[in-house]
Amino acid sequence: VQLVESGGGSVQAGGSLRLSCTASGDIEGRRCMAWFRQAPGKEREGVANIWTADHTTYYADSVRGRFTISHDSATNTMYLQMNSLKPEDSAMYYCAARPQPCTWSAGDFRSWGQGTQVTVS
Repeated sequence: VQLVESGGGSVQAGGSLRLSCTASGDIEGRRCMAWFRQAPGKEREGVANIWTADHTTYYADSVRGRFTISHDSATNTMYLQMNSLKPEDSAMYYCAARPQPCTWSAGDFRSWGQGTQVTVS
């Protein structure tokens, strides 16, 4: 599975960004797709995930109601719409995939994108 993120950037607090993750390779290996983020000096944390078979989604408490994860099966692209951004959302955002049901542990994912930086000031 290959994952390529795009869409990061700098935005003022209260603004919005949309991240994209385009996937290729073994479709079985990306049944669960997820967004993680990592700020300097902090552990990588799960932000949101989606089970691509039925589009069931889960969100971290810190982003629920502000972020929306979605998946377009036709283009094999996952999105993260981020609204009402806060400075504490600043981090490198990573796309990840695994064949098994989604978890919140980064160590459970074997496929990762290169990351895209989000900076909120």
